[in-house]
Amino acid sequence: MTQVGGVTDSRGATPVLRCGRRVFTTAHVAEVQALLTAHPEWPREQLATTLCRAWDWRRADGALNRWSCLALLRRLAARGAVSLPVRRRVPGARGRPVPVADAWVPLPADVSLADLVVRPLTLADRPRWRRLMQTYHYLGCGQRVGESVEYVATLGAHWVALLAWGGAAWKTRPRDPWIGWAAPVRERRLHLIANNTRFLILPGLRQKNLASRVLGLALRRLSADWQTRYGHPIWLVETFVDPARFAGTCYRAAGWTPLGQTRGYGRRDAGYIRHGAPKVIFVRPLHPDARRLLAAPWAPPRAPTSRGALPMMDVNQLPLEGADGLLDALAQVPDPRRRRGIRHPVRTILALAVGAALAGARSFQGMAEWAAELSPDLLRRLGSRRPTAPSEKCFRLTLQRLDPARFDAVLSAWLVRHHLLAGHALAVDGKTLRGSASPTTPARQLLSAVLPDLGLVVAQQAVPTDTNEIPCLQPLLDPLPLGGLVVTADALHTHAATARYLVEQKQADYVFTVKDNQPTLKADIATLGLEGFPPSAHGRHQGARPYRNPRDLD
Repeated sequence: MTQVGGVTDSRGATPVLRCGRRVFTTAHVAEVQALLTAHPEWPREQLATTLCRAWDWRRADGALNRWSCLALLRRLAARGAVSLPVRRRVPGARGRPVPVADAWVPLPADVSLADLVVRPLTLADRPRWRRLMQTYHYLGCGQRVGESVEYVATLGAHWVALLAWGGAAWKTRPRDPWIGWAAPVRERRLHLIANNTRFLILPGLRQKNLASRVLGLALRRLSADWQTRYGHPIWLVETFVDPARFAGTCYRAAGWTPLGQTRGYGRRDAGYIRHGAPKVIFVRPLHPDARRLLAAPWAPPRAPTSRGALPMMDVNQLPLEGADGLLDALAQVPDPRRRRGIRHPVRTILALAVGAALAGARSFQGMAEWAAELSPDLLRRLGSRRPTAPSEKCFRLTLQRLDPARFDAVLSAWLVRHHLLAGHALAVDGKTLRGSASPTTPARQLLSAVLPDLGLVVAQQAVPTDTNEIPCLQPLLDPLPLGGLVVTADALHTHAATARYLVEQKQADYVFTVKDNQPTLKADIATLGLEGFPPSAHGRHQGARPYRNPRDLD
């Protein structure tokens, strides 16, 4: 076993270099060389794709990390470790070289910073951007490995500034105590910090406040652009300023905070070397609660997926341990497995499944990935007897065998006891379970009470096949404390008895929909002139008419 920078290589091979949290050894280089020998006709892109699949090298959104692998191959080639095939095309539109403009063009005298735009680079912009950065920045263009985003700031058709953002520093003495995270947490959350590795105002420009304005516009869109490209947001940004050259004035003007000086060491492959030039580190949170989220013991909520699945709530805010915590509640759910061969207690699996679902996981694999980010100490606090999280198969088989009615009853009662409904509206809606029908039985229907802003189901009940949702609404809502809440339902539940039940028994308000299935009530609303009463839409268009308070529909 070879220990390199906290990462253990089980192959026992000599480390060559590090890329993010991955350590690449002579064994990896041998794999690359074997592929080059076996397939000399392959282009670099196909080689990178094959290696990413073989090493399971993926970005946060699950896509293959081809760009980082290509950068790794270029670094290996620069060291003479491998010989890459000649590039088959020049970067640019349809493989044709892109003309590079002059370094800079003087701006008109009447130019205004109100017209300043900061945008990501396009493929056609990249050669010009690299040449300007290499020519005018004192550090040159440099090589970026891993996640990175480049921007150009323009005034009209003129380029005025260039920026590059990359992965955060592995560890720094001023930043890490300021955040307050431990080393295991830092390893899992470091991708949520971006480093401003290059910032260049092109020569010949003398616009007051230009630098701070460029930084401000870049930070407004950085997290969203990172989310689109790599599948996760950015909560904190950092940069390192050489005090021998700059005072960091533009960063201070843009709201960045200096934390102190580094010790004068720099990363070199798997270790550090002393370069003797300490830097001042500046940081700025992009999330109002960035420090707490970065240092939180439990994995933060996942970002929205491509299908729009939103995280429900932060698991760090849930009462998991202690008297009447979630663990105590889940201990009431019977274990459906045979006792022999059990590695993880059922309450541990259920607690991890609930936490992953609240954080945005929407599959068994997503639950396993979320649980894998937890430290062994957190797993022990959840009752696990092993330092590793349950696998996807463990989640799948346990949850498939579980008694859903018992589990739902326990979880709903726990939510009610902790008053997690306060401050939210409650929507009652029925759905048909996809894939639940068979040749002999109809599809199964469920009536659910949902917190729409959280996407959280707090109660649900099966609808018998010989009736509909109407008689199931009161049994569904009976155990829930609805005082002061607003309950919404579709036109099927627009009945006087339901309205009286909500107002008189549950002390709640309601928003019902009035359609053509209630012609008399709809005509009365039109006669009273309530069609424009909030929250109805303005105007007298045809279609559904929401109806809210008066207290009685009679």
